[in-house]
Amino acid sequence: MTSDTTSRSSAPTATTAATATGDAVPVPPDAEAGAAPGPTPSGGRAGTIAPVVPSRAVLRPLGLDEVRITGGFWGRRQQVNGAATLAHIELWLEREGWLGNFDAAVEGRLPADRRGREFSDSEVYKLLEAMAWEIGRTRDEALEARFEAIVARVAAAQEPDGYLSTRFGRPGQAPRYSDLEWGHELYCFGHLVQAAVARARTRPADGDDALVTVARRAADHVCEVFGAGGIESVCGHPEIEPALVELYRVTGEERYLEQARLFLERRGHGVLEDVEFGRAYFQDDLPVRDATVLRGHAVRATYLSAGAVDLASETGDGDLLDAVSHQLDTTVARRTYLTGGMGSRHQDEAFGPDYVLPPDRAYSETCAGIGSVMLSWRLLLADGSPARGDLIERTLYNVVATSPSPEGTAFYYTNTLHQRELATVPEEDVASPRAASSLRAPWFGVSCCPTNVARTFASLAAYLATVDDDGLQLHQYAPAEIRTALPDGRAVAVDVVTDYPRTGEVRVRVAGVDTHRWTLTLRVPAWATGATLEVAGERRVVEPGAVRVTCDFAPGDEVVLGLPLEPRFVRADPRIDAVRGCVAVERGPEVLCVESVDLPGTAHVDVVRIDPGVAPQDRGDHVVARGALVDLAEHAWPYGDGIDREVADQGAAGTEIVLRPYHDWATRGPSTMRVWVPT
Repeated sequence: MTSDTTSRSSAPTATTAATATGDAVPVPPDAEAGAAPGPTPSGGRAGTIAPVVPSRAVLRPLGLDEVRITGGFWGRRQQVNGAATLAHIELWLEREGWLGNFDAAVEGRLPADRRGREFSDSEVYKLLEAMAWEIGRTRDEALEARFEAIVARVAAAQEPDGYLSTRFGRPGQAPRYSDLEWGHELYCFGHLVQAAVARARTRPADGDDALVTVARRAADHVCEVFGAGGIESVCGHPEIEPALVELYRVTGEERYLEQARLFLERRGHGVLEDVEFGRAYFQDDLPVRDATVLRGHAVRATYLSAGAVDLASETGDGDLLDAVSHQLDTTVARRTYLTGGMGSRHQDEAFGPDYVLPPDRAYSETCAGIGSVMLSWRLLLADGSPARGDLIERTLYNVVATSPSPEGTAFYYTNTLHQRELATVPEEDVASPRAASSLRAPWFGVSCCPTNVARTFASLAAYLATVDDDGLQLHQYAPAEIRTALPDGRAVAVDVVTDYPRTGEVRVRVAGVDTHRWTLTLRVPAWATGATLEVAGERRVVEPGAVRVTCDFAPGDEVVLGLPLEPRFVRADPRIDAVRGCVAVERGPEVLCVESVDLPGTAHVDVVRIDPGVAPQDRGDHVVARGALVDLAEHAWPYGDGIDREVADQGAAGTEIVLRPYHDWATRGPSTMRVWVPT
């Protein structure tokens, strides 16, 4: 085994990862190693079972038939998602009447019998997308039958011209497109189209598919109504833009790409009515190319930016790509929480000003985290930067994975970094306000996050690896089987064996039967100073960034990446006023937190102080830091000389403070919690 290795640094951005080990997960029986279908009409690769398949990019994503997560943290999450979460969502959509809205439309019972918010149709579509990816992953015949039954109910409600909504356009309802600011009609169409894209890429047989037909009719309707000479406006909630580009990639139909371009070019020219939050809420304050940072509603911002990257990738628009790349880089540097969470304002679910990141008021919506992953993945495919993988990893581990309960039947909508009060346990059969509890709730009046988590977990294997002309790139680490082929037909087969992030060893073992020369690229996270790489029995230190191993790889060869997982203190930029004088603790990609259930008696996390002069220690299932529990005395007037000294002088020094992964917080019952701890 001969090799050449190279590495390059990436700027320290955000980081997090995928862990490993555990139960095996089912895989499609018909997935074959190295199958390489031909090009799509739009120039991409036909048959790639993935949410994002650019026809031109630096890297090509691998699909669910090429990458199988075989266990570990993410394997367990996928199992729970398929076995429990999808059925849980379907149950609640029926219970709340959101799925029944389509039946009411067919039976003429609208608007009297309509239930849910104006965007409730989209939750049905996101469930269908999650089901489609899960069917593609497992070929579950029972799930296929449930999927087809829901599609039939949706299809029956579509109108002859392709329009489909249970909220607008029928007798007694507001006219079509009469409320583009808040109506979410095009947003719902976007999720319908994304569900159809998932179906087109995963359906087990050729031929017409009912959902794809419905979505194409809806997309054709949108192009007729909003195309050149039509309604020259946009939807208040971006989503149709990336969906149309992806439908173009599936079908080769140029009008879908052109309509996405029109929507993106119109935005920022004041085409929507102003609202109390300002036009920045809709990203209608500045043209996409002119903005320097993400602003306004965080989900809207990340979805729109994802669509802009899709458009730029398909049209070769380097200026647009550079603009969005710069916007995300600035946002990461100034407006992103340690967890990767985005959005610090509750009133409008929005980004706040630069460096305004209060942990106790963090909104950090789960859907915004998923939007960040969508955007970062598209940029990674476009530019190959390891920093994109760092941010995806951090956000997956500390936002997306935090939302669902271990059972997959309760969720966080928002993800605070500091919980001051104990919560009451949400009722199991009542939809909760979206941000009212520090405990995960089974459903919400606005329940976009459970369905978003479900579609992300079902398609997660498509975010692990890519190929280019030279070889294979691993961006996230989980136990996995990868069977693919390079553009010139060289078969590449590897097994990833790892317990990351419980341990830092990532072993990439070459499988297959042939020997070929190709390049394996591994991402070394920005925090992983002192990482090592072992090739052919020789070990050396590698820098953060991308490390490349070019070999005449033969079956049985191994490349071993060693990532240092000693827990470490993290401090914030001094311009983040809210956490000045505090530290956080990270271990590998995981952000840790202190919970009151790990403190003696009824102690509150706000009495904890950490000594940053003593390094935190790994104890296996938790980390300990040296600190103290202080006596916070009451004062008639909470200001004045001597108050800080009085507090600091009290309490027992030398206490061990227990910290556990933030993504597991509140799984042991109500607790107070904080990520940033005073020193």
